[in-house]
Amino acid sequence: MTSYAALSAGFGEGIGSPRDLLEACLATIAAREPVVRAFAHLAPESARAAADASTVRWREGSPLSAIDGMPIALKDILETADMPTGFGSPIFAGRKGQRDSAVAYALRRAGAVIVGKAVTTEFADMVAGPTTNPHDPARTPGGSSSGSAAAVAAGMVPVAIGSQVGGSILRPASFCGVVGFKPTFGAINRGGISDQFSQNVLGTLSATLEDGWAVCHAIASIVGGDPGFAPFVGGAVPLPARRPGTLAVLQTAGWAVAEPEAIDAFQGFLARLGAAGVHLIDRTTSGRVALLEEAIAEAGAVSQAINNWEKAWPLAEIAARHPDGMSAHLREGVAAGARTTMEEYRVLLHRRDVMRERLMLLADEADACITLSAPGVAPVGIAYTGNSIFNVAASALRCPAISLPLLRLGGLPLGVQLLGQPLGERALSGVAGFVAGLSAA
Repeated sequence: MTSYAALSAGFGEGIGSPRDLLEACLATIAAREPVVRAFAHLAPESARAAADASTVRWREGSPLSAIDGMPIALKDILETADMPTGFGSPIFAGRKGQRDSAVAYALRRAGAVIVGKAVTTEFADMVAGPTTNPHDPARTPGGSSSGSAAAVAAGMVPVAIGSQVGGSILRPASFCGVVGFKPTFGAINRGGISDQFSQNVLGTLSATLEDGWAVCHAIASIVGGDPGFAPFVGGAVPLPARRPGTLAVLQTAGWAVAEPEAIDAFQGFLARLGAAGVHLIDRTTSGRVALLEEAIAEAGAVSQAINNWEKAWPLAEIAARHPDGMSAHLREGVAAGARTTMEEYRVLLHRRDVMRERLMLLADEADACITLSAPGVAPVGIAYTGNSIFNVAASALRCPAISLPLLRLGGLPLGVQLLGQPLGERALSGVAGFVAGLSAA
């Protein structure tokens, strides 16, 4: 897959242009959107105007950034002044905001071309929208960044912005066969999104790791990360591929529910890593990995309880104002949060902190952790977005994680997930390059 950096290298000499690339994307959208249904809103005319302006800048040798002219879709939880922001909810259908989110503002300043708003589940939670999997329309694309993953997988855009509280970037990346990148918590400014849960991180779904990386760097360079947190530290481009000395193999709670074919494929890939000289450790050979596995076994329950408490605002307020406009599932989560006491919430936060501490104990023993991105390929049916059991640990750990589309079962994609140390994006990118290259060999 050709990166945007490679494509844009010829723009200054008139070899292609941002407008040409946008028109190719819009043609793909016209052909595939009726079935894939990745977009909640499209803005072709404003996108064309932005692409034309970018084309002039490239021809004059003055692009605003490395992503100037790149077509990008925004998950429909990010506010935009010129497009509706519906948060995947009928309550806010067609709602026009009065401002750009931090990410939208930064992308415009960097010269990127915002093509439209990608479908999200209801308030980026569990209730799915209409999006289908580009590999098989009978299957889910995953969620909650369903439209973002599907748009990239269908070739509609090279990059889309997603977000993750539990598994909302990594799982759809696996199901749709694209690269999912979740940075360290706080690395990308969340100003102007529908919620700011304490595990919610903005990241990318992309055709190449290089493109997602460039987008994160451009955003953070302009608007930083969340206030008080270090902005994205991965650099402008990923590190060159670097063979890791040691990888820690995590089974996580997902091992018990993973499909046998998925486990077999993953074990086969681990064998290739071992043959390539990578030392593999797991819970049976490392006490530190065993301690981490013990802690993250409860990542799902702890994360859900924390998220429910944090729904007190804004979701509890919205539910009170619009009781018939919110799904029963989401209202149940709000109610569960209301039953949680402040002291119980403090205990939950401590349990989550212990998980991260145990990950950090591995820093001098393993270059990264590796596991599956999902229990199997995308399930049949679009009402269920799939099980996040393999992803929620990365969210609770608040560490960088990458899902790479390296495995296939029955012709459908399945991701391999890499987890790094907090603020360890740069080192993780080198590992990801090696692992991806091994698959392609």
